[in-house]
Amino acid sequence: MTRPLFLLNPAGPAGLRDLCTDCGISRSSEPKRCGRACQFIVPDYPALEVRAHGRTRDPTKPDELHFGPHLRMVRAALRAPRAGAQWSGITTRIAERLLETEAVDAVLTMARDAQDGWKPVPVLITRAEDMALCRGMRMGYAPLLALLEPAQSAGYKRLAIIGIPCQVYALRALERELGFERLYVIGTPCSDNTTTENFHTFLALLEDDPATITYLEFRPDYHVELRFTDGRVKEIPFLQLPISKLPPDFFPLTCRTCVDYTNVLADITVGYMGGEGQQWLIVRNARGEELLALLGDEVAISAPGSGGKRAAAVKGFAANVALAAGGLPVNRMPDWLRPIVSFMQTRFGPRGLEFARTRVEMKAVETVMHLRRAHPRRMKRMIPAHVWTLLAPYGIRPEPGERE
Repeated sequence: MTRPLFLLNPAGPAGLRDLCTDCGISRSSEPKRCGRACQFIVPDYPALEVRAHGRTRDPTKPDELHFGPHLRMVRAALRAPRAGAQWSGITTRIAERLLETEAVDAVLTMARDAQDGWKPVPVLITRAEDMALCRGMRMGYAPLLALLEPAQSAGYKRLAIIGIPCQVYALRALERELGFERLYVIGTPCSDNTTTENFHTFLALLEDDPATITYLEFRPDYHVELRFTDGRVKEIPFLQLPISKLPPDFFPLTCRTCVDYTNVLADITVGYMGGEGQQWLIVRNARGEELLALLGDEVAISAPGSGGKRAAAVKGFAANVALAAGGLPVNRMPDWLRPIVSFMQTRFGPRGLEFARTRVEMKAVETVMHLRRAHPRRMKRMIPAHVWTLLAPYGIRPEPGERE
């Protein structure tokens, strides 16, 4: 039987409601499932952590409050990096191995749109060699989970899914009723997303001819790396990015109130924040170990490093978010000071796991402050207990009615 490579353009429009990232469930035959599947309605991370990993996060174990349940964390890179990959290509290589070993019938993930290389399009891949089409970074929303029903209709019983946190949360919430014989969940971290159209606006602020940009990455050394069609590479310090020129709603409220940067419900999280220039793998359960083992000697693994202190960075970030959330202008740093602070960040700022902890705490700050402004009644439902624990050292505590 010839199996389809792509199942594109899922039927059904996206549901109309606020705090939606269009994970795809609202486009399915049962859109009302959003009410119990969405992380922005009534999430229950502890219950789903137990379901996915056999336990919830343990505050006595190092870093579990920040990164969620895990068996181990490693710094990793493929010994032979894949062409076109965002880093070395670990995520797509794991998916290739699942297909090569026939552990799954298909992989549900994102490919590039035919007309816009930055736009993500959900696809079902059934041949290992076609995973090359899914390498690299895309920016924007795409209804990945709308292809769950087409996958079932095609007769796929064993499925791997590569998704961002809001997609993985909905998947786990519905996993039991989906009825797949086997499900592998490969998660990528996500702290901020925006529409593809907004992303093009950002690229136009970085380069006079943004169409020549082929690669963009926010690196843990406090620089953004750009690559171009002519082979050029450009590095821009974070502090010199034109963030102040972006519209206030460039990052939607969903991303500014997300508490799951590290994709806590995946079997394995593959990112970069704690990798110090390599990839950062959070192996969360036995199935995650199985996924990493598929790479064998193809991957070089080492212990993740950590350095610097995060407290000052988080406090400064909190002060700026408080101004922005209150509608007040954020003070811009003088141009003459930016190179000095950029140097200090690179030399003395948080690195490795401390850098990742910093970003998790910053996202926690954003969540509380923006929900207080926009949806205060949702706070006691949307903010898990561990978030308040992370924020306590900064004097950010729940006000009456904000915590159950």
